[in-house]
Amino acid sequence: MARIEDYAVVGDLHTAALISTEGSIDWLCLPRFDSPACFSALVDTPEAGRWLLAPESGGTCTRRSYVDGTLVLETEWDTPEGTVKVIDFMPPRDEVADIVRIVEGVSGSVRMHSELAMRFDYGHIVPWVRKDKRGLHAIAGPDAAYFVTTAPVHGENMHSVSDFTVHAGERVPFVLTWAPSHVPRPHTVDAEHVLGTTLAYWRGWASQCTYKGKYHEAVARSLVILKALTYAPTGGIVAAVTTSLPEQIGGPRNWDYRYCWLRDATLTLQALLAAGYTAEAAAWRDWLLRAVAGDPADLQIMYGIHGERRLPEMELPWLAGYENSKPVRTGNGAAAQLQLDVWGEVLDCLSLTRNSLLKHTDESWDVQVALMQHLETIWDQPDNGLWEMRGPRRHFTHSKVMAWVAADRMVKGVRDFGLPGPVERWEALRDTIHREVMANGFDPVRNTFVQSYGQPELDASLLLIPRVGFLPPDDPRVVGTIDAIQRELTEDGFVLRYRPADSDDGLPGDEGVFLACSFWLVQALLGAGRADEATELFERLLELRNDVGLLSEEWAVTAERQLGNTPQAFSHFALVTSALELHQDMVRRSDTPISPEAERVGQ
Repeated sequence: MARIEDYAVVGDLHTAALISTEGSIDWLCLPRFDSPACFSALVDTPEAGRWLLAPESGGTCTRRSYVDGTLVLETEWDTPEGTVKVIDFMPPRDEVADIVRIVEGVSGSVRMHSELAMRFDYGHIVPWVRKDKRGLHAIAGPDAAYFVTTAPVHGENMHSVSDFTVHAGERVPFVLTWAPSHVPRPHTVDAEHVLGTTLAYWRGWASQCTYKGKYHEAVARSLVILKALTYAPTGGIVAAVTTSLPEQIGGPRNWDYRYCWLRDATLTLQALLAAGYTAEAAAWRDWLLRAVAGDPADLQIMYGIHGERRLPEMELPWLAGYENSKPVRTGNGAAAQLQLDVWGEVLDCLSLTRNSLLKHTDESWDVQVALMQHLETIWDQPDNGLWEMRGPRRHFTHSKVMAWVAADRMVKGVRDFGLPGPVERWEALRDTIHREVMANGFDPVRNTFVQSYGQPELDASLLLIPRVGFLPPDDPRVVGTIDAIQRELTEDGFVLRYRPADSDDGLPGDEGVFLACSFWLVQALLGAGRADEATELFERLLELRNDVGLLSEEWAVTAERQLGNTPQAFSHFALVTSALELHQDMVRRSDTPISPEAERVGQ
């Protein structure tokens, strides 16, 4: 089975596919990110569905890369008979979904092998396949797929197989199209034509990036990946393409990340605005407002890509799991948890909107007031915390800090922008929460904040205390917390979210270091005046990206491999903001925009 870092991603802004270094598409959900997969080999075996296209001799590719500024993947193999390239992409969606693969002979003559096994409903359903003069037509329930190529195709053991030779200068196209089974057969795209339009689309989008500094390559690639995680019809951004890639190989910490988390809201907006992507920032902010509309008591930590609230968690027992990491899950039961920090995250995000290039926020103020009024009644309750712990509820320090953030941002809305609200009451609440956190969430003996009241454990979320403005970044208590986390909560210099053995999170097993938290340490070190340390850590984190620039959720230090769902939006957004702040040698509060104009100073 391929390692997580062996995968590249292509997508059409509705869904995305993972392609291994062996030329196999092992994961693809159609028609949306959160739809059932038709290729599920990623979490089982090839019999759960995949599309292999590679030299007949097989093996890992010699090299691969994206065409500059695009999501068009080029994979090359050098064989004894010659060199061959496979070009993979998904044209930005029109009415139906297409995945296009073009085989190009670079030199010599190379025998190629294509093996298509579509298995709808996460490998559970083998479609009925028939052949006509235009190609293959597969159908099962609501799903239909059409497979067209100039290469010969024959059936073999419930697979569609093609064996052919490609010579230097030849190009052999393959097009797989999905459509609802009840509609007429869609028009088959011309592979070469849509290659040109897809390249033009991504190059045009990438050219809008305003950052041209030292880390331009890493930032630009991360932004393209983040765009690929965007569901274009609504502006929602999924946390990752995949479900159930493990946080510990062979363990049960396997979750479905094909949804939109509110914890990402401010980081998302700050990164997009800083790089000049105001349209995407506005779409995300609008998705956020639609998702949270309704009773403030019903605010969730995550939503579906259309803003769906019901995300029932299920297990798929017929799938073996990635490297036998069971169970494979769909849905996410954490959606029903109480996490007090989300009120702060939403109000922080909308405050950033007011302070940024997006000034049109009057219509959202009533929603913000309603959210704040509800938070006033519940902020002092125990909750499940930022990390969705499934153990007993506690008074998490980060949750209380984010309640402070909520009150602070509402006060600033009144004081700085003249918006209506009971500002004296919110100021008093802000001061009360601050005093409580300092009294109960800080250990003066060890000079560090702690994960939860009355407990000694640490938590990476404490690194956000200066970022949200709760204390200055060079405050001795912040510096003490940074030092404690470096001393007690790191492996090889990278940051763990927390230590599961010490924090009752309701699950067995362990996990890797969390990449977004390691980027938070970069920003905390920079704010504390330790720029050299910050830069060194940031550049080490860049080395954890795979060969095409992708980061998953976590990193296994001993095994030196990526862990968790991929590509992970949280990791890539944190990379972007860290790079821009290092470039400016300045940390910004979470409600303060990183100006695109400032990025060009001194270049």
